Amino acid sequence: MLNTVLFDMGGTLEDIWYNEETTADVMKKLRETLRGNGLEPGCTDQEFRERVLAGLKEYKRWSEGNMLEAKPEEIWPEYYLKSFGFDREKLLPITEELANLWEVTYYHRELRPGVKEMLDGLKARGYRIGVISNNASLYNVFNVLEQYGIRDYMEDVTVSSITGYRKPHPELFRISMRQMRCKPENCVYVGDTVSRDIIGAKRAGFGKAVQIYSFLTAQKDEGIPIAEAEKPDVVIQNFEEFLAWLDQENPEMALHA
Repeated sequence: MLNTVLFDMGGTLEDIWYNEETTADVMKKLRETLRGNGLEPGCTDQEFRERVLAGLKEYKRWSEGNMLEAKPEEIWPEYYLKSFGFDREKLLPITEELANLWEVTYYHRELRPGVKEMLDGLKARGYRIGVISNNASLYNVFNVLEQYGIRDYMEDVTVSSITGYRKPHPELFRISMRQMRCKPENCVYVGDTVSRDIIGAKRAGFGKAVQIYSFLTAQKDEGIPIAEAEKPDVVIQNFEEFLAWLDQENPEMALHA
């Protein structure tokens, strides 16, 4: 029987997107933060942007290729800001600040409609709830859950930057299972990408895997070969639809008037 529902964060519980405006904003704030800590980039705004994005691309190639996540104190000096050759002793104390800044500025984030009502519905039915998220900041997911007022719903929050594994690595899902002391076959995972969320949950043996589309879905899943066994069990449009589907799949936990 299904008794546990675990969620992806960005693109699932929260809408997430970026554009030219958010990119320009994060670059401006990164420069200000660096300068405020005695670290001068010494280049034009355009060159700064190009060098940071080149470092980001290099890091993504490494982390996504290996399904691993480094800590902020490794990511920023060794990838994002590597070409600047900053004094490591000055940079290290602010790497988590930079990581969180990136997550909340480069990406526009807001809670999806109907999330709180859906979480209340899951609680009323007796489900255990948690989060499994890829995030290059140590604390961003926890902070954002608090800001949305939904942290208390979560029995466990498992984040790639803390564990060192990133989805679709099945170990990230297994860590969550161990922390929640539950069996994967009793779990439903809800995420916006097949390449990270659905494939990861299926490989970890989850009972069901549910997809909800986001701004990031198409680009993250582009060109990913998907086996029949790694396709989502259902694609939902909203969380009201998710509860209805879950009640149908798992009538033992459904509410009855």
